[in-house]
Formats: sequence, C-alpha cells, structure tokens
Amino acid sequence: MDAADEGELVRRIARGDRPAFDELYRRTAPWLEVRLHRRCADTDLVAEVLQDTYLAVWRAAGSFAGARVKGGGGADGSAVGWLWTIAAHRLVDAFRRRARNDQVPRVRLMPTAAPAAEDEVMAARVGQELEQALLALSPEVRAALRATVLDGLSMREASVLLGVPENTVKSRVRRARIFLREALS
Repeated sequence: MDAADEGELVRRIARGDRPAFDELYRRTAPWLEVRLHRRCADTDLVAEVLQDTYLAVWRAAGSFAGARVKGGGGADGSAVGWLWTIAAHRLVDAFRRRARNDQVPRVRLMPTAAPAAEDEVMAARVGQELEQALLALSPEVRAALRATVLDGLSMREASVLLGVPENTVKSRVRRARIFLREALS
C-alpha cells in the first residue's frame, strides 16, 4: 500500500467522494480484517468492528484531512495508521460492551498454521481455563488488560481510553497478570 495514495483517498472521502471510499475499502479492508483477527477470534465481532470502522472513516474523514493539511494527522501521519487507530478503538469498545454483558470474546491463542491434534486439545483446555480466569477478574481490571494486551495500546493510551490515571492502568494490568499466572499454573 502506498500511504500517500490512501491519504489522498481519505481527503477525497472528506469531500463526500463515494468512489474514493470504495477504493479505500477495497485496498485496506482485507489487511485490516486480518489484523483484527489476530486480536480477536470471534468472526462476527471482527465483522462488526470492521463495519463500524469504515462508518467512522466516512463520518470523520475530515478530521484526518484537516490534520494532514495542518501538518499532523495521527501518530505516524499515515492514513493507514489513522485507520488502524480507529479500528483498534472500535475493537476495545466492542470488548467493553461484551464485558458489560459478561461475554468474554475468545482470544486467539494458536497461530493460523494447522496445529497437531495434541496442540488443539491443549489449546482448547488452556482457552477454557483462560476464559474462566478472565471472567474472575473485575470488569475494570479486565478492561485494562484488554486495552494493553489485546489492543496493544500503551499505558498512556489505555488510561485515556478507560478514563483513569496511567498508574491505575499499570496497577490493574499488574494485578491481572499476577492473577492469571496463578490461575493458569
């Protein structure tokens, strides 16, 4: 992908250019879907997040285009980076909605290569144990862990997303890791 081309597409989308939106989707959706699947094994949830992401792109393209004109434009200034930031936040939001409903999304534990039968049995067992351990965490601790581990946000980004101080996120993640280590050993 040529980042300049995607940036230009986003600027055209900001002006209401539907063919530019279609082209951006065609170029980026497969890559984005794979990246989301690396963080969440639930195909339906990934599809929902993908749809929400592109809806947000259509609605907020002007914020990217305006920032680019002024010399900014996201963490790395690229349209693809901006797109991933939107998708990552949408995924965290989806996880938070599920957490409120006490539905823990399945975490992808195995690589996409076909595992041996013994590995599949162990992965299922570990996956069930992990799911149970995650359910035992408080919703606040679970949200901090998801934001930093599943979504790959920094402690500072997670604190902004969750609306708590950075040190609170650090302590929640530490508590979660200690609890999970003990629960899974």
